Amino acid sequence: MNETVAVAVVQLCSSQDVSLSLAQLSSVLAELEPGAVDAIFLPENFAALAAPSAHQIGLAEAEGPGLIRNFIARKAIEMGAYIFAGTVPMARRADGQLVPGQRVRAASLVFDPCGLEIARYDKQHLFDVDVQDQIGRYRESDTFEPGDGPSVVVTTFGKVGLSVCYDLRFPEFFTRLTTLGAEIIAVPSAFTAVTGAAHFEILVRARAIENACFVVAACQSGGHDSGRETFGHSMVISPWGEVLTCREAGPGVFITTLDLQDLRRVRSALPSWRRLTTVDRASV
Repeated sequence: MNETVAVAVVQLCSSQDVSLSLAQLSSVLAELEPGAVDAIFLPENFAALAAPSAHQIGLAEAEGPGLIRNFIARKAIEMGAYIFAGTVPMARRADGQLVPGQRVRAASLVFDPCGLEIARYDKQHLFDVDVQDQIGRYRESDTFEPGDGPSVVVTTFGKVGLSVCYDLRFPEFFTRLTTLGAEIIAVPSAFTAVTGAAHFEILVRARAIENACFVVAACQSGGHDSGRETFGHSMVISPWGEVLTCREAGPGVFITTLDLQDLRRVRSALPSWRRLTTVDRASV
């Protein structure tokens, strides 16, 4: 297993339109040299943010590798890297059952460097919140069905826990990921400008400190064609709670190296970390 991991974190201002969003993503990924990183992290709703056609997109993706999943699989092969693919609308659950009604699942998918889809986590905590911004009322549960439980994926560089955006406000969820072995936790996000400015950095740093793990948060940023405004500030947090790198605004990508020896040093030094090793696994 590698002692260091090079990760690329992508920030986007995604459209409601899949073709426009994937074109933007393709342009940003073109800034990376193939083979330059071990993993690429994408934001929540990277292919379509607040799309009114989420169910149609989800059906197309669920009936076989659709436009979005094929795109990500190709990019994983081209870049020779794992891709942690934010969230994709999926009209089928992981067990193959159709999601009832017109709802979909917000599926966080992981592709390996061979383009194989190796993991999936369906967003568990949905953003049903009133915010003092131009949208005002957010009800993700109108469009999405909540997922069933946590997921940790084994890679060549370590174990990565999967989470999405609003999950950040539920610390016990991250404890479950760490109990399952997570050393790095992906948090693809689309925080609103209002809630992000108030809480985003505090939350990602707290989750890193509590779990003595790296947190990689790829975010949406800016004014979207849906009328939404997202906070940006994609960042990588160390197990000590330090902000290693941050991109405040606008589409783009940055590369950061994670030193797994730092993680082991923090975990061996902090007594608070040892409490996680005693959590009853039957409750996970």
